[in-house]
Amino acid sequence: MKSVSVIGLGVMGSAVAYNFAINGHSVKAYNRTNKDFFKLTKSGVDIKSTIAGAVKDAEIIIEVTADDESSKQMWLGPNGILANGSKDATYIAFATLSARWVDELALKCKSQGLKFLDIPMTGGKVGADSGELTLLAGGDINVLENVKNDLGSVSKEIKYFGKAGNGMRYKLILNALQAVHITALGEAINIAKSVGLDQKIVGEALCERPGGVMTKLAWDGMVNAPKQAGFCVDWIAKDLRYANDLSDKTNHPYLLTAKDVYEDAIKKGNGKQDWTSVNRL
Repeated sequence: MKSVSVIGLGVMGSAVAYNFAINGHSVKAYNRTNKDFFKLTKSGVDIKSTIAGAVKDAEIIIEVTADDESSKQMWLGPNGILANGSKDATYIAFATLSARWVDELALKCKSQGLKFLDIPMTGGKVGADSGELTLLAGGDINVLENVKNDLGSVSKEIKYFGKAGNGMRYKLILNALQAVHITALGEAINIAKSVGLDQKIVGEALCERPGGVMTKLAWDGMVNAPKQAGFCVDWIAKDLRYANDLSDKTNHPYLLTAKDVYEDAIKKGNGKQDWTSVNRL
C-alpha cells in the first residue's frame, strides 16, 4: 500500500485520512489550525506541524481544503506542497475548486514534471465517514490506474472524465444541478401549500415521482432538520459561484436563481446550516 499525505483536516479531510489509516496505509497529515485530532492519531495518522513534514516521502499527496484561497496557500510558495513533495509522488486535488485554479495547478505540476489528478469527491460527510465516496477524476488515465486500488480505501466508485480539470468541471456541474433540484423542491412544496394541498402527502408523492436521491434529500431536510450539516450553505454557494464562472458563453438562469437563494441564506447568518435548510429558513 502506498504512503499517503492528507493536507487539510476539515470534515472531509479528516474522514479521508482516517479511512486511509484504518485500511493499512501509512498516513501523515497537516492542518492549518490546531484541532482535537485524537481519533486520527489513535487510528495511526501522524499529524505534522508543517506541510513539508506531512508530504515528505509520501507516494500520494492529497489536498482537501475549502476553496481556491486556502488551496493556493497549501500548494504554493517555499513551504507549500509543490516545493516539498517528492518528484515521484502522485499529486491530487480532492477539494472542490474553481476550474480556473485547477487548470493553473495542473500546468504548474506539468512544468515541474509532476503527476497530477483532480479528483473532487461526492457523497458528503456520510460518504466520507463510511469510506464510500464517489470520486470524479480528471488527468492522465495511467496515473489514475496506478493509484486506483489505493483510492479504494476511501471510495466505492471512481468516475473518469478525461484530461486534468474535467473532474472538477463535472463536479461543479453536478453540484449546480443538485442545488437547483433542492431549491425547486422547496418551491414545489410552497406552491402545494398555496393551493391547499397537504404538504406531507405532496412531499412523499414527489419522492416517488419524479423521485431520486436529491428529491428525497431535499424533502427529508425540509421535514427534519439535520443535526449536523452534511454539506453546508457556505460550501454550495461557493461551488455555485465557481460553476457560474465555467462558461461565459451560456446563460445560467436556474443556476443563478439557486445561487441567489443560498447567498441570501448566508446574508441571514445561515451559512453553516445544511444545504437543504434553505427550504425551511
